[in-house]
Amino acid sequence: MVNKDDFDKLDTDKDGVISEDEFEKGKDVLSEEKGIEKEKLNWFLRLITLGDRFSFKDLIDRAKESFVQFIVVFFGVLISFGVEQKGDDFEDREWNIENLYNLLDEMNVLKAYTEEHLMTIEYIRGEYKDLLENWESDKKSLFIWVYGPKDYGYPLKDYTNRMPFNPDRRVYETIKLDGTFRFLGTEVAKAVYDAYDGNLYQYIKINADKEEEIFTKKFNDRVDSKWIYDLDVIDFDDPQFWIKNKNYIQNDYFVKYNIFKRIELWDQTIGQIKEYLDLVNKSIDILQKEIEQKESEFTIIYWVF
Repeated sequence: MVNKDDFDKLDTDKDGVISEDEFEKGKDVLSEEKGIEKEKLNWFLRLITLGDRFSFKDLIDRAKESFVQFIVVFFGVLISFGVEQKGDDFEDREWNIENLYNLLDEMNVLKAYTEEHLMTIEYIRGEYKDLLENWESDKKSLFIWVYGPKDYGYPLKDYTNRMPFNPDRRVYETIKLDGTFRFLGTEVAKAVYDAYDGNLYQYIKINADKEEEIFTKKFNDRVDSKWIYDLDVIDFDDPQFWIKNKNYIQNDYFVKYNIFKRIELWDQTIGQIKEYLDLVNKSIDILQKEIEQKESEFTIIYWVF
């Protein structure tokens, strides 16, 4: 069966009839276009030949077709990876912004905790400063705080109490490990670091722990090394103990000086906490602005390749 294209090639005089001469002249041309018989090829061409004939035109056509298919598949896979990567980036950003919101909430709790800590220290410092200023008083109940009928407090009994500065920082510690800080700019990361691990934070923490311990330990050592030998009975819960031994305690200038130096430490800590609160407020403002900026650019960045 001869198709129309082959017929047109054989019918050179275009009379619609293929003569014997036209057939003899054209069959070699058709044979070359349809390809060389496979048996006449070398081993390499036989290996890449499909069917029983080899044709350079067919080889080139198949090469072009294969190349086009490769390009389509390659760019399809490339785009798929790109979309998948952008999808992962989108999820990472969403997770990081959620972390920033959690961190902002924790920093507001940190601020409230610090403000309460400051008020407590100011109150305690005021009570002991009042005691120190009235140290030479003739008042029998000098070393007793009277709250109501049969409701007493004892400043020197409570003197060994300490109040550590230990705000919640679980969110901060978590995001330090999960890479959220790489998502932030240098200014924001520094502001958060200063609020949680900066010098002021460390000073306040040390003052509330190690420095306070020095004064409470010295007081306890004074009681253990001197009071127990000079006084008949040591009972800090008995109001009569403080009344009976009032003059003795007034004359113990080691204890008085200890209280004086501890008040100095409280004054220093109060100043540090006030400065620290200013820092925390600035850090909160910076973090809030960062969150607003990330939210505003969120959708646009997702589509950038």
